[in-house]
Amino acid sequence: MLRRHWLTLPLALAPFAKALAGERTLLNAAYDATREFYADYNALFVRQWQERTGEPLAILQSHGGSGAQARAVLDGLRADVVSLALAPDVDRLARQGLVDGRWREALPQQACPMASTIVFLVRKGNPHGIRGWDDLLLPGLTLITPNPKISGGARWNWFAAWGHALRTGGSERAAQGFMRQLFARVPVLDTGARSAAMSFIVRGMGDVLLAWESEAHLALQVFGDQAIEVVTPPDSILATLPVAQVQQVTERRGTGQIARAYLEALYQPKAQQLAARHYFRTVQQSGTGLPQLATFTLEDVAGDWASAQQRHFAEGGVFDQIWRAA
Repeated sequence: MLRRHWLTLPLALAPFAKALAGERTLLNAAYDATREFYADYNALFVRQWQERTGEPLAILQSHGGSGAQARAVLDGLRADVVSLALAPDVDRLARQGLVDGRWREALPQQACPMASTIVFLVRKGNPHGIRGWDDLLLPGLTLITPNPKISGGARWNWFAAWGHALRTGGSERAAQGFMRQLFARVPVLDTGARSAAMSFIVRGMGDVLLAWESEAHLALQVFGDQAIEVVTPPDSILATLPVAQVQQVTERRGTGQIARAYLEALYQPKAQQLAARHYFRTVQQSGTGLPQLATFTLEDVAGDWASAQQRHFAEGGVFDQIWRAA
């Protein structure tokens, strides 16, 4: 079952078919790397909701890249809630009036009930002896990562590497030099985190994959530890996962109460324990069993998301300069 979910491509949904049969529905448009967690969380919430209200409920899933999911909602996907990888993708919905502009204040931790970080997947036995970010510059090493111009997960990869280089090198010039060397080792830029993982694991491309910690451990479960292993660097970025209610949709559908309860329950102990079992770093941070590392935030190394995205990924920005040079 896990392998089937992990290899499944995002699907377009007809989210209201069950409603025709009289069953209440809720649609969560979520980032692809959270697909397995939400499959389990949705089952948990449905049980809790029915025990509390006696009302049958079906929660439907739509998964894809964070930006693609935001665009789908903007284009008319009637999602009641969104669970994305980047706060700017939620802000896009807020600017169009679909989400409350104060969505960060609606829930604890700036509406981020869980997080991940960026780690490395390497070949079994770690033949290159990779331990930290600087080891990725070893001669002859090939690195796999998606395109940060179009992939939310890849932007976290980028800022994890950038943050390490900035903090250790002491200047943006040093960080740019590190990133130039790093991306000189990237043969091709995949479109998203899952496709990059498939390139590394299934197609055998590259020596190291930059990956979400949750994705790396899931891949280890799916494909076993005979071919790959996870390396946690000493430092990396804390990649937060924002959630929000799509109020324009819930007001029309009358699902506001369910949507609020669904998002609030993400902070409850059972949901947090479930997130930890899926290798996410939770609000409670206890019992995850994940390795300790020094984490920094995006704001620590690049400012707020709006300015960071403009400076690094706009036409002619830092990424374009580095990728062309690489």
